Amino acid sequence: MRRMRVVLISTYDLGRQPFGLASPAAWLREAGAEVVCVDVTRTKLPLSDIRTADLVGFFLPMHTATRLALGVIDKIRLLNPAARLCAYGLYAPLNADVLREHGVETILGAEFEEDLVGVVETFRLKAEATSSLPTRSLSSRARGFRLQAEDPLPHLHFRIPDRSGLPPLAKYASLQIGDRTRVVGYTEASRGCKHRCRHCPIVPVYDGRFRAVPVDVVLADIRAQVTAGAEHITFGDPDFFNGPRHAAAIIEAVHREWPSLSYDVTIKVEHLLQQRDLLPVLRDTGCAFVTSAVESIDDEVLAKLEKGHTRADFERTVAEFARIGLALSPTFVAFTPWMALAGYCELLQAIDRLGLVEAVAPVQYAIRLLIPQGSRMLELPDVRALVTHFDPRWLTHTWRHPDPRVDALQREVELLVGSRLSAPREDVFARVWTLAHDRAEIALPPRQPRLSRAAIPYLNEPWYC
Repeated sequence: MRRMRVVLISTYDLGRQPFGLASPAAWLREAGAEVVCVDVTRTKLPLSDIRTADLVGFFLPMHTATRLALGVIDKIRLLNPAARLCAYGLYAPLNADVLREHGVETILGAEFEEDLVGVVETFRLKAEATSSLPTRSLSSRARGFRLQAEDPLPHLHFRIPDRSGLPPLAKYASLQIGDRTRVVGYTEASRGCKHRCRHCPIVPVYDGRFRAVPVDVVLADIRAQVTAGAEHITFGDPDFFNGPRHAAAIIEAVHREWPSLSYDVTIKVEHLLQQRDLLPVLRDTGCAFVTSAVESIDDEVLAKLEKGHTRADFERTVAEFARIGLALSPTFVAFTPWMALAGYCELLQAIDRLGLVEAVAPVQYAIRLLIPQGSRMLELPDVRALVTHFDPRWLTHTWRHPDPRVDALQREVELLVGSRLSAPREDVFARVWTLAHDRAEIALPPRQPRLSRAAIPYLNEPWYC
């Protein structure tokens, strides 16, 4: 039996070793395929492997990865016109039309591993077809954009990811704690999300559903990464507390086996309040910080985004984290169609007043609302009124703020942050603070005094989304 040659490619994954290559690699190798994993953020394209590949798969977990992939797809089509091209991950079905224009034949969305094996097996059978070896047809999910109502998410029997062939963990982003760094690994204890936040790219694919990964599979993946040098683990679940008992079981097991191993998680404000009894458990089992998508401090905007929390909820969460000694890392969609210049200054003032300057990654001050294909943001009439067109190069619906000065400020902040990626967070915040108040023609208010406190841990990947 001929072994199929597969190349899996990641174009960007927030500076971490790509789980979206390691997981399907385990499935495909188990099925007998030869698999080469390529992270083009760390290595060059292996031209000989590309030229001999039967299938090339692109992992598209986010917007930036998808945009960067388009140029790589075009290059690979020239290098190996005979290879079948496949795209998989959250942003693959959302951008199916654009991907097909670039020659991608197979589009897989969430829970893609089993169907990726099916694509490879079908391709092999077609290549070896004889009268005694009938060809299996592609599933509806392997053929293209899956319709959720007709084809529900499968329940996979998860495999332990196979990270062989990927660059070592030390080549990726690390955990920064003052002047010290820790090698970071990455895993997922669950996928999808129970919630349907209007702006979230997970929603068009999972539509309020999530899948828990068995505890033993998660622990085995962490064990392999600790053996490879990991001193800290990022749990990439969209919301670690979608299944709070599952989450608690994992972190308690991790802490028992590796008491000095730290980790970070992402959890909604809503869940942080509902499960506040678990916050001390996070702290006591080595949680370095919790990322939470706060998005806005404007209750009307939060309602439009269907975030499930209010400004008061956010401020209560900040106070609770300070009380128990756990670090909170909030993220924001700073620029929305409803953000005025004065409102942007108010956001900065709130971050300063709450003592969060060192906890917020500077890129958060520049984040502009993305409206990809399939976004629920297009349900809002006021958003549709501001959208001018869909840009296939940027893979978003382009919108303009009613006040051009807001769009101008966003561009200025983006340039400022982008030119100071390695600068101290306080320094970048001070520059954004001055710029924003100047553009809003608001006198600079006094800053809160900086309190001496322990260094707040953070991952040193400078960009986000």
